[in-house]
Amino acid sequence: MRLLPLDRSVLDATATILLPDELVTVDDATEGAAAVLVFGEEIAAVGSVDECRARAAGLGRPDPEVRRLAGTLLPGFIDPHAHPLMYGQMMTWVDCGPERASTIPEIVALLREAAENTPAGRPVRGYGYEHRNLAEKRHPRKEELDAVAEDREVYLMNASGHGGVVNSFTLRRNDITRDTPDPDGGVFFRDEHGELTGELSDAACNILTGVTGVKVGRHGPNFHLEDEPEEHARQLAAAQEKFLAAGVTAIGDAQVTRREFDMYLRLDEAGRLKTRVHMYLLSHLLDQALEMGLHGAFGTTRLAFAGIKFYADGTLGGWTAYFPDGYVGDPCRTGQLYHDPKDYSALIDKAHEAGLQTATHAQSPDAIAMVLDAIEDAQRRNPRPDARHRIEHCGLPSPDQVERMAALGVHPVNQPQHYFNWGEGVTDAVGTPGERFNPLGEFQAAGVPVTLSSDAPVAEPNPLEAIQTAVTRTTRRGHRLGGDELLIDVRSAVAAHTIAGARVLGRERDLGSITPGKRADFVLLGENPLTCDPARIAGIEVLETWIDGEVAR
Repeated sequence: MRLLPLDRSVLDATATILLPDELVTVDDATEGAAAVLVFGEEIAAVGSVDECRARAAGLGRPDPEVRRLAGTLLPGFIDPHAHPLMYGQMMTWVDCGPERASTIPEIVALLREAAENTPAGRPVRGYGYEHRNLAEKRHPRKEELDAVAEDREVYLMNASGHGGVVNSFTLRRNDITRDTPDPDGGVFFRDEHGELTGELSDAACNILTGVTGVKVGRHGPNFHLEDEPEEHARQLAAAQEKFLAAGVTAIGDAQVTRREFDMYLRLDEAGRLKTRVHMYLLSHLLDQALEMGLHGAFGTTRLAFAGIKFYADGTLGGWTAYFPDGYVGDPCRTGQLYHDPKDYSALIDKAHEAGLQTATHAQSPDAIAMVLDAIEDAQRRNPRPDARHRIEHCGLPSPDQVERMAALGVHPVNQPQHYFNWGEGVTDAVGTPGERFNPLGEFQAAGVPVTLSSDAPVAEPNPLEAIQTAVTRTTRRGHRLGGDELLIDVRSAVAAHTIAGARVLGRERDLGSITPGKRADFVLLGENPLTCDPARIAGIEVLETWIDGEVAR
């Protein structure tokens, strides 16, 4: 049995014994326990009902309520890489994903219907298409989006979030012509005749934020489109409910600009921030963060600054991840690096020396090598044994790079739902090496921590779907790529979406497992994912989500 040390400051708290049908603690020390004593906002004991009663009596609560829970109780899921405000905003856009449109004319029809119901002058925005999922196997063109509207912006975001397609009006309004140079870190795509196609990626999306909107330069894709603050607050609150409905109690926002920072503060001040949010400021704010004295993680149990987000390359979904020899699916495309390797190394060194955790988006082997080189150099100059630098997505590391991650203590943060939604597309893009996409089993075998997340809105915040995919490596289309060495077992996958997420956020002391002394954050499921058919894990019902000892949803 594990006990919470007596804290006199919480003697007025209520005590409740939770007795679920099954209990999964994600803590070897409490494995096999039957009940949990919740004392105020914390877990006070984990063991048998009698042991929990005895502890309650020791805390001055001799007759605690025993609440039976029909289902399996787990620690709340942690999603350490997501974009909640972007997700909430896109909930107001037109869903053009594969379940609603399989051809370009179907996408155009969805957007045209939205245009007819949108006030004049307001932009029409859609999301979720992946060109390899379309019958045409290509991106829409600006002329096709002109059929939606010619007097206002029309923007169709790629499922990756790293760009998409705009209509001719949007290009004209921003004075983008065939002679406009590509911005650093972005591309205005052209056809074989040099004419603009309407497709744009990464830093080129800066044109969508208007004159006064957030500009991120070459530091990442710009999805920070402005709405009125009240609308942003509503979007963020709506997104929060989606995370809670999926059993997620803590989130890492992996790209915070002044837009997101302002909205989190507003929601927190209004007492409407239910989930725990950990903010990673985008690297264009690094100097400002250091000037303000942000030399380490800080915050409250609900809202915290965690570190700095960087980009090394683009996305596999949009074919902007960096493959200098070209893509198998399109040898003319090489993708891009956001920074010269020396410049990137200097940025990482600056953040590392200040004591900050870094989280870098990197997908290709070349981009991952750049990240590992920079971290190794920074550690050589200023050793920090527990820096916990992260590589986001980390889709296609070489076996040697996996070993380097283990040696450097680097934490990759993966999204199995990317594999689930378009795993076949990765092999289409880069050939046979794409079968190793998200090599979770290799990470585990090398001693590299396995951590899962959603990258919402690129995928829905659905930890159970991520866990199922990590265990089965079966895509939405029913395919399985790669061998058994890429799989992890279900117990490891559950840990990867709970305690491992807490660890990369620096919260393992109070989140991520059902352990005395930690916050009373739980998810109650309709079935035990450790014992059900792995192919059915994604369909398990989330019955309740608890935060600080109370049902939040």
